[in-house]
Amino acid sequence: MVATILDGRMLSKKIRTNVSEKVSLLKQEGITPKLVVILVGEDPASQVYVRNKRKTAHALGIEAVDIRLPENVEEDELIRLIDELNSDRTVHGILVQLPLPKHINENKVTHRIIPEKDVDGFHPLNIGKLFMNIPGPLPCTPRGIMEFFKEYDIPVSGKRVVIVGRSNIVGRPMAALLVNSDATVTIAHSKTKNLAEVTKQADILIVAIGKGEFIDENYVRKGAVVIDVGMNRNSDGKLVGDVNMESVSKVASYITPVPGGVGPMTIAMLMKQTVELAERSVTGE
Repeated sequence: MVATILDGRMLSKKIRTNVSEKVSLLKQEGITPKLVVILVGEDPASQVYVRNKRKTAHALGIEAVDIRLPENVEEDELIRLIDELNSDRTVHGILVQLPLPKHINENKVTHRIIPEKDVDGFHPLNIGKLFMNIPGPLPCTPRGIMEFFKEYDIPVSGKRVVIVGRSNIVGRPMAALLVNSDATVTIAHSKTKNLAEVTKQADILIVAIGKGEFIDENYVRKGAVVIDVGMNRNSDGKLVGDVNMESVSKVASYITPVPGGVGPMTIAMLMKQTVELAERSVTGE
């Protein structure tokens, strides 16, 4: 068996085409979707992410504005800026690029963004809606993973899913989305005993632990669908996931590559959600 590759680049292109069409329709109504990204400090990885977001947004006709603040900016100043953007009716989505410097409380800052402009889907109110299965902005990476299942006709209802990782960005919201889709979900993490025994029960295995190529074929049941959320550099400086692709692709039925899997889908979902927030600002829903 050789696993079928879940092609995030191909699927994200398809989604971006649809987003571009919706942007054109909104512009006919005199509305240009606008995304503001706030970047604090000079973190090289964050600068790359922000540049990619801006480039993608512009290609789709979305107005993207980067606001760059110095590393030593006061928390109060950052809060004031978010308040201004919250009240600016031309802004539809606000995103604060993480991580923030240590002197700034990430929760305080990200929770300051009003739920109607929370394009990342991290506001407690939006997370609450997710867990109650009420429509609202969703965390972009889990939403992108659900799009893979839809595109490749991978059934989720009734399936056993194991998520390795319990972060607020991926693991926890991913579990809620899957429960809402009638999956049976287990979350494993650093304190899980006999991890391989747990992961080998999965029809669908989602890995988001930040350890390069940690999961090999010994952790995967034959025929399982494997979603790799990891982004790591190995000793040669090569970009790799949390899953050992060479080993696991021999036993899995489907697998996401790194790069070119979950990553492009996360940015595509960010653009889709920006446009949806612009649409909601018109309808008032």
